[in-house]
Amino acid sequence: MKYSKKIPTVAFFLSIALTSYAQKKGALFSGAPGIVSYTYRDNFQKDVPATLDIIKSNGITDIEFSNLFKKTAAELRSLLDQRGLHCSSFGVGYDDLVNHTAEVAQNASALGASYVRVAGIPHQGAFTLEEARKAIEDFNRCGKILKEQYGLGFIYHNHGFEFQPYEKGTLYDLLIKETDPRYVSLELDILWAFFPGEDPAQLLSKYGSRYKALHLKDLRIGVTGDLSGGTSKENDVILGTGQINIPAVLKAARKAGVEHYYIEDESSKSLEQVPQSIAYLKSL
Repeated sequence: MKYSKKIPTVAFFLSIALTSYAQKKGALFSGAPGIVSYTYRDNFQKDVPATLDIIKSNGITDIEFSNLFKKTAAELRSLLDQRGLHCSSFGVGYDDLVNHTAEVAQNASALGASYVRVAGIPHQGAFTLEEARKAIEDFNRCGKILKEQYGLGFIYHNHGFEFQPYEKGTLYDLLIKETDPRYVSLELDILWAFFPGEDPAQLLSKYGSRYKALHLKDLRIGVTGDLSGGTSKENDVILGTGQINIPAVLKAARKAGVEHYYIEDESSKSLEQVPQSIAYLKSL
């Protein structure tokens, strides 16, 4: 379908009108969301400066990086500074956190990040109690190092598999209960909470201030979840068009005091979908 050249102008003024209306009525989501670099991973691999310009053009200034894209942390920081952008969270793999803690901390500091984030825990098949306890030990130890030696916070990002039943709750509950809140905080990926059957708004209400950040995503209608921690990237859809109750999540997140709201769109349509997700947030 071909669109008239006038459509972007109409969409632009509609976005302004919706934002103005939301401000007058008391916006559920105020300000601009952040973005996860993985959303534009293919673009970043080709041209880092141009991709940062795309992000800025969407009115976004807050970025969570999970890759340096063949730059040094200092080089990437310079590109951010030139555009008035900033990195608030630096995502790394579990192995790097545990075995290269100092290097991770140095890169995070060079980027200007406040947090180091890990998404996922090594496991074979279904996530087990033994694997959870090993992660608890590693997170407490590394989180303490990051905090006391480098002034950085550590946040764990759920990926769906952690919700294996355990006692009267789940292994995710155990992770939260037995990690030290002084050194271990949380980032709630709302899709990877919803997919295994949890209510992300209820998790936010239950664990409150342990959550420092959110990954804002929505799951395609009709997709059935499980505890695998995996689904097609094309099941990431425009916020408000999927199965997740985004307004309920935002209300609970605001009450919990969440600091960072990152849009993450893993689909091949992220260039088109992210602006529509931003418009949706502004309309609430």
